[in-house]
Amino acid sequence: MSQFKKGKGMMGKTVAHKLIESHLISGEMLPGKEIGLKIDQTLTQDATGTMVMLELEAMGVQKAKTEISAQYVDHNLLQTDYKNADDHLFLQSACQKFNIWFSRPGNGVSHPVHMENFGKPGKTLLGSDSHTPAAGSMGMLAIGTGGLEVALAIAGEPFYTNMPRVMGVRLVGKLRPWVSAKDIILEMLRRHDVDGGVGRIIEYYGPGLKYLTAMDRHVIANMGAELGATTSVFPSDEETRKFLKQQKRIKDWKEIVADPKADYDEHEEIDLSKLEPLIACPSSPGNVVPVSQVAGKEVFQTMVGSSANPGLRDFAVAAAMIKGKQVHPRVSFDIIPTSRQILENLTKMGHVEALLHAGARIHQPGCNGCIGMGQAPATHKISLRTVPRNFPGRSGTKDDLVYLCSPETAAAAALTGVITDPRKLKGKYPKFKEPEKIILNPDAMLAPKHDPKTKLEMGPNIKPLPLFPPLEEHIEGPVLLKMGDNVSTDEILPAGTKVLPFRSNIPAISEFTFDQVDETYSHRAMKYQKTGSLLIAGANYGQGSSREHAAIAPRYLGVRAVIAKSYARIHRKNLINFGILPLLFDDEKDLGKIDLNDVLEIRDVRKAIQSGKDISIMNKTKKRSFLVRHSLNHRELEEVLAGGLINIILERKKKEKK
Repeated sequence: MSQFKKGKGMMGKTVAHKLIESHLISGEMLPGKEIGLKIDQTLTQDATGTMVMLELEAMGVQKAKTEISAQYVDHNLLQTDYKNADDHLFLQSACQKFNIWFSRPGNGVSHPVHMENFGKPGKTLLGSDSHTPAAGSMGMLAIGTGGLEVALAIAGEPFYTNMPRVMGVRLVGKLRPWVSAKDIILEMLRRHDVDGGVGRIIEYYGPGLKYLTAMDRHVIANMGAELGATTSVFPSDEETRKFLKQQKRIKDWKEIVADPKADYDEHEEIDLSKLEPLIACPSSPGNVVPVSQVAGKEVFQTMVGSSANPGLRDFAVAAAMIKGKQVHPRVSFDIIPTSRQILENLTKMGHVEALLHAGARIHQPGCNGCIGMGQAPATHKISLRTVPRNFPGRSGTKDDLVYLCSPETAAAAALTGVITDPRKLKGKYPKFKEPEKIILNPDAMLAPKHDPKTKLEMGPNIKPLPLFPPLEEHIEGPVLLKMGDNVSTDEILPAGTKVLPFRSNIPAISEFTFDQVDETYSHRAMKYQKTGSLLIAGANYGQGSSREHAAIAPRYLGVRAVIAKSYARIHRKNLINFGILPLLFDDEKDLGKIDLNDVLEIRDVRKAIQSGKDISIMNKTKKRSFLVRHSLNHRELEEVLAGGLINIILERKKKEKK
């Protein structure tokens, strides 16, 4: 049965449906049903890619089977000791061994650099970074997921996910001066919050699209991840063609647009002409209000850059706003170019000179402050940033006060020293038109020189991937943490200069698990590493980054099961991939009846989860039982029982050798 056959006959196809249909390997395109997709391209970055390369090595992969796989070094750029430098060499050697493109430190953030070099309408892209959907800005089906699934895609395996619903967002009107693409996605977050896109692809269409460049669309598609969406999709149209022509890749363009009577599962409309400057207040991307509502608050740092505002115009507009002026003496105005290409062109156009002369600080291209790698704000001082996330402590400062905004709002605050509605500034809005010709440097990407005999350069901080035993017959252990709604992976396993250098060393990085929630957790958990423990959480558990370390580290510390109201898509799959049982409360009121350190028991757990019935859990401390369920399909059930997906892969390899 086709998903396009409705009661009124054959309906038109959306861009999302066309992309999925052209890559469908298994399953039916019915919302909620599992589908298998052929993956054309993969993207990995250094914070997650080290694990991907270790997984490829563990699985005995000889060569990438994708059309293009690219590894970027953009997160862990600070070389304060040997760890990051060692990992950079490790990743380069792995790229040679597995036939993968390598982007050196300083080339820039993976998402815009991939768009510049490899983005191609009609292709699928799977990335071990939650902002991989940014490539949906140019008519690709781009999905973020855990590293192990990306490793499998590199090895030629399909990607399995549940067929999402498609939300069509019709854009009408035209943005007014001082309002830009960031305000469009902030408006979506204002309406739908951080879980409003769960189980959905968000597809943008309508007459308003013609006013949004490919990089404007990148801003919106990138932060669709903050809605919890599987991905965001734009058509490949004239603006896509202009971008590829600018990049001298016009041969890669083809038109992909929705049919005139495309049938969306859900509908939304935004009148661009009615939007005003918006801002997400601490500490959630969904906490959005008009800038005018919080205007006047004193600011001590503003930041322009990151994958959420990576375009040439984002920096050029900020530069034009402060040209001939001086940054407020109490403000650190941090400029983080998103790619080497962007920095070269900003320099040629005179924008870097304008920024420097006005007092801005120019940093190397990369993620940097977005992931807490430098530029941490002062204690209890407001920082305005164009980055995609403001989860608690993500900036590198505990109890931070990070606001998310457009480049216009960030530059306005840099000048005034307070949160300022940019419409209140004197002078005209500095309009920017994308140049047809720009400086290109495609040689900055190192093409693969495949040699399967390459020895991986593994420094002393790089440890082999830990393997975990199959799920036990009996789970019993204490509840070591009880958490609320919307706990992010930044809170489960923090980023930043202190933690991320251990990304290729699970025993070491596990010591930081839940540091943002309870600094005593890892020490307490180690006591139950062999016998097991449990976690309790609210709704949307594990939102945010795709880092699978947020599942591997708790499993290394002994977590056998999590019981929550609901899960973020990527983290739920990461738990399954490493053998942690993700359970759901039958009655959410039961969450309130469980206390920290209560001992929970699940008898005959293997049989119980295979029965398809509700599972009884005994709270031995309270001497009462309650019911839970799971949403594991047959494939996922097999993975949990085996102790993780990689155990299944290794067992399959053994059988193939016999």
